[in-house]
Amino acid sequence: MTSTAQSSQLSTGRALARLIPFTRPVMGRLLLGAGSALAASLVALSIPLVLEAVVAGPIASGDFAQIAWGAALVLALGLAEAGLVWARRWFVLTPATRVEYTLRTRIYEHLQRLPVAFHDRWQSGQLLSRMMQDIGLIRRWLAFGLILLLVNVLTIIVGSLILFRWHWLLGTIFLACSLPLWYAGYRFEKRYSALTRQGQDQGGDLATAVEESVHGIRVLKAFGRGKHALHKFARQAEMLRVTELRKARAVGLVWFWLVLLPDIAFALCLAAGILLNLAGQLSVAELFAFFAMATVLRWPMESIGFLFSFLLDTRTATDRIFEVLDEENTIDDPETPTTIAAPRGELAFEGVHFRYQDAPASQRDLLDGIDLVLRPGETMALVGLTGSGKTTLTTLPARLYDVTGGRVTLDGVDVRDLTLPELRTHVSMAFEDATLFSSSVRENVLLGRADLKPGSPEAEEALREALAVAQAHFVYDLPDGPDTVIGEEGLSLSGGQRQRLALARAVAAKPAVLVLDDPLSALDVDTEALVEEALREVLAETTALIVAHRPSTVALADRVALLEAGRITAVGAHSDLLRTSEHYRHVISSLETKEAADDETDTRLREKEVTL
Repeated sequence: MTSTAQSSQLSTGRALARLIPFTRPVMGRLLLGAGSALAASLVALSIPLVLEAVVAGPIASGDFAQIAWGAALVLALGLAEAGLVWARRWFVLTPATRVEYTLRTRIYEHLQRLPVAFHDRWQSGQLLSRMMQDIGLIRRWLAFGLILLLVNVLTIIVGSLILFRWHWLLGTIFLACSLPLWYAGYRFEKRYSALTRQGQDQGGDLATAVEESVHGIRVLKAFGRGKHALHKFARQAEMLRVTELRKARAVGLVWFWLVLLPDIAFALCLAAGILLNLAGQLSVAELFAFFAMATVLRWPMESIGFLFSFLLDTRTATDRIFEVLDEENTIDDPETPTTIAAPRGELAFEGVHFRYQDAPASQRDLLDGIDLVLRPGETMALVGLTGSGKTTLTTLPARLYDVTGGRVTLDGVDVRDLTLPELRTHVSMAFEDATLFSSSVRENVLLGRADLKPGSPEAEEALREALAVAQAHFVYDLPDGPDTVIGEEGLSLSGGQRQRLALARAVAAKPAVLVLDDPLSALDVDTEALVEEALREVLAETTALIVAHRPSTVALADRVALLEAGRITAVGAHSDLLRTSEHYRHVISSLETKEAADDETDTRLREKEVTL
């Protein structure tokens, strides 16, 4: 059963009770806030009792001195109520924001630990809406909705009982008119909870659409598809608008009854009160106090609909939060980890099988029995046609994915027996699609060197060497040099610049094993040659597995492994494979054709730049 299904089967109370571990450290102040709110309501309920005494005594007798004392008492009670309301807000504000902070950091930490397979399934907009919108909603509910809902329900109960103090008939009429509100609330929950979930999910989809459009703005502009994206976004926005309108109609219907029924109760009680007064069973002072009390109860009764919808919104937000927190981390540290004190860099794939979780059972494994050994300090090029499984194979040494059969070893130790921090210290990666962060160049390049103190001579030396290997000298021409803050995902840089910084980041990590997934694809021929020459020095002491999409990259390797339909079908020197493997010759021929096309494109671009 999925976490979504499990959440939907929980009652609202049990679903919200899952927040208790997060609220326990601040429960004391939340209870003080609830106590202050309850005290404020009790003070408000006492004012009609004081008014009854004032009307029955000083006003009836014309004793203006007593009237002044009565007015002063009412004023004091009003000030006390205002002070208690202020105290409620003071007590709950800090705890609620602390819970919000804890939830947000817990989810972010969990997202960092969850495997890549999880992020493959989830839209980034859905995660973003949960991190920001849903957690913010929970914070507002803890600080406002929860306390007021509990206090207002207690106020209605206590106030309704007090109404019977003046006459049982008036209390019965008022209580009878309020009962339909609870039935309306029950019907409201059935409909509104489903609409709330639908609306929040649609909001997440809309956030995803905005994020994709912003990140892909260059593509949309280049192909003139801005209006197409707008129409698609407008359809999603319209679906959300319709859902919000349906929610508003549901709330409006509840508010209709919440406003109408108290008015009906007031009218019936007024008629009954006048008849009781004429019959001598109820005094004017008692009737006045009754309506003063009923007026005090009107806001708590009217607020029930709003607070109840707030409750359901929060329940749905809580479900959505725990759908993420309940996701199992399938790639974690072993209970009894092994360590490698001085890694040599021998990387081996032993009978490795891999298939994605959502792959059909009838489909063969994407990696179907890989046996491959990289000797310490050896550079191995991995070649194969598109779809043969090259990129998937490169994700296994660092455990971005776990094998579904066989094992991957580092110096004879199964990588699953190492802690993730240690493993990812020994194994470093650079991807074809270079991802950079909205921070300085220095922070991006030294991301994998937590052992270096920022600004230290050692850190500066590591930065300089890594930039030199990656031929990223352009960094020193940026406005603030290595301290220049690059834009989101590095989109302010060219593709080749981003790839060089990503390569520098991998080199700066000083790993025992370096995995490169075609990290030079966006470089021009001249820059690529310079990078390859510098890389030869780095790779002389580092074990490297390089996915090659160009024959020039193959030239970096000591040996070449040919991947065909998920299996290694040949391993050897480039010249030997050309002589003995027909499929290898076909693959290299296709790489040469692609390289020639890339070179022609580079030449045309340079000619265009000269012309301009």
